[in-house]
Amino acid sequence: MAKPNYQFEKRQRELEKERKKEAKAKKKAPPAPPAPVAEGGPVPEQK
Repeated sequence: MAKPNYQFEKRQRELEKERKKEAKAKKKAPPAPPAPVAEGGPVPEQK
């Protein structure tokens, strides 16, 4: 009987953790705001 490859199992767990962390960060990040569309052309800057 072959002995278990613990390094492979550990690496798989680490990759899964990384995927979950990235998915969580992506979900938490606010979506990029859409570019404002002005009807009368470019919007003048206000100071």
